[in-house]
Amino acid sequence: MIELRHLRYVVAAAEQRSFRGAGKALSVQESSISRRIRDLEDEIGAALFIRSHEGVKLTYAGQRFLYRARIALDQIGHAVTDVGAIGRAEDGAVRIGILSSMASGFLAELFQAFDAGHAGVRLEFVDGAPSDHFAAVRQHRLDVAFVTGDPALTDCDVTQLWTERLFVALPSHHKLAVLSEVDWPDLRGQPLVFGEARPESDIGDFLVKRLVEAGDRPMVERHGVGRDSLMQIVALGRGLTLISEAATAMHFPGVIYRPLLGEELAFSAVWSPRNENPALRRMLSLARKMSEARSPSAPIGDPVFSKQESTIDSVALSQTRDRSP
Repeated sequence: MIELRHLRYVVAAAEQRSFRGAGKALSVQESSISRRIRDLEDEIGAALFIRSHEGVKLTYAGQRFLYRARIALDQIGHAVTDVGAIGRAEDGAVRIGILSSMASGFLAELFQAFDAGHAGVRLEFVDGAPSDHFAAVRQHRLDVAFVTGDPALTDCDVTQLWTERLFVALPSHHKLAVLSEVDWPDLRGQPLVFGEARPESDIGDFLVKRLVEAGDRPMVERHGVGRDSLMQIVALGRGLTLISEAATAMHFPGVIYRPLLGEELAFSAVWSPRNENPALRRMLSLARKMSEARSPSAPIGDPVFSKQESTIDSVALSQTRDRSP
């Protein structure tokens, strides 16, 4: 069988014009060079060198072989370089399933920091439901998925990375707009609207559950629309909705945001333990470090109050909440 060392020996012997010179260049004994080239000639059935006391000279067959051998060694060198770059996470791709907004917050900061250190790695984003993401992670069609909650999966690794406060999105002219924050009793009797896609549907289910536990029977409408259209429904006064803190960086005319008192939503990363993508490992390592360094009380993203608040009396915003019936 032809081995890489055979190719190196032929190239070195041709360049040095002697087996002795090739041995010195490669730090290999001259006898080994001569013997392996002889084995190679026997294997392919053609003499590659004319041997003499002055050294060696390529035959016609040797010239043709040398041309191809150099190409083969160059290609192998390129392969090693390319794979080495991927192994060092200097190249490659990470396929990412997302649910949360990337407008601000942890994900935006994570991807910006990762891109700064791994500009050669391509990031591919896929939006979808958690169940679809989990299946794609298992099948290695996704490298990692960032989802709400802390899912219990036996065949995937899961780690909770960050939490975001929940905010109520309401029309700027709504009576609750004068409050600096909203509590559960404020939402009783209010019509609610939610999208059917994640994470809005997950947040909606959470809100409905809490209101039902509090003895309320909420009026809920679900719409098969995206976030932009849902916010237009809110601006029209058709109902209130909940969003995560990262999504508050996006402003919509006629819509303002108020934090829901004491409520947070957890987010986790999900990936396959059999996924050996080096770039994924670097991203997960960075995400853990950012999660550990992040203060639980640190603000996320841009200021959460929208520009529409300029229409609201600043005195009313700072007033003490009236909890009387």
